[in-house]
Amino acid sequence: MAEYGISVGQRVAVIWDSSSPVEGLKNMVAKIQALVGPESRVSVENIDQLSHSAHAKSSFDVVLSGMVPGSMTLHSAEVLAEIARILKPGGCVLLKEPVAAQIGDNSRIKTAARLLTALMLSGLVEVKELQKEPLTPEETQSVQDHLEYQGNDLLSVQIEGKKPNFEVGSSSQLKLSFAKKSASSGKPAVDPAAAKLWTLSANDMDDEGMDLLDSDELLDSEDLKKPDPSSLKAPSCKELGKKKACKNCTCGLAEDLEQEKKESLKPKSACGNCYLGDAFRCASCPYMGMPAFKPGEKILLAENNLHDA
Repeated sequence: MAEYGISVGQRVAVIWDSSSPVEGLKNMVAKIQALVGPESRVSVENIDQLSHSAHAKSSFDVVLSGMVPGSMTLHSAEVLAEIARILKPGGCVLLKEPVAAQIGDNSRIKTAARLLTALMLSGLVEVKELQKEPLTPEETQSVQDHLEYQGNDLLSVQIEGKKPNFEVGSSSQLKLSFAKKSASSGKPAVDPAAAKLWTLSANDMDDEGMDLLDSDELLDSEDLKKPDPSSLKAPSCKELGKKKACKNCTCGLAEDLEQEKKESLKPKSACGNCYLGDAFRCASCPYMGMPAFKPGEKILLAENNLHDA
């Protein structure tokens, strides 16, 4: 077990799955227990129940997964995230997993590169491949039976990773300084030339060498003339050549169009004698029965004329 980096007093978690031989698991746990000492407990967890084991975060110094001889353990993203959670800051994880030489149809079998990436995405650092070797015919047959993999390019890869020396979610205040500070006052140093450039005192206003501009001199005679009201008026719809008034017309085009519409609805004389009286009007004259009136005169009937005598 020396190659696993396990020492006396450390807490170790051994993760197994259904492919792990029972005798091999017992022998491995016994050797680790003898190495860490009787005061330290070795936890043995099934990979399918790891997330339900209720281990507190940062519980283990070393996590061994798939390391039981004969195991064909596959690690999902959820399992890797849980391993990273229960590891102590600076703790080490060693895992072994069958991988394919190239990406195939079975998405459960990763390549070695994808497995390394999955470990890094789970929050581990210093991830590196320690060993890669072909599977034995018996191990290949086991993977093909359990995972329904048809390829013959399977390899066994052993990978090591570490948890950063800080807890996930921890924070620390950064002390940043973007300005040079003087040694005496501890305040940012100010360039005297720059300070003088942006300083204006009452004495500077009396300086004969300072030229001040008169704001009235900035206006010429044209600027002082009162503008013609007609030039300030916006062009009307008629002036713009529009034949239809705007929705909120204010130039008078809407009223003109409405008046034209009313004029078109007024009855028109066909003979031109309507104003002379009934004796000169046609049988279909719209003014029949009305008194004579002057040409262009607006006819107004008294209210009493609307009732029968």
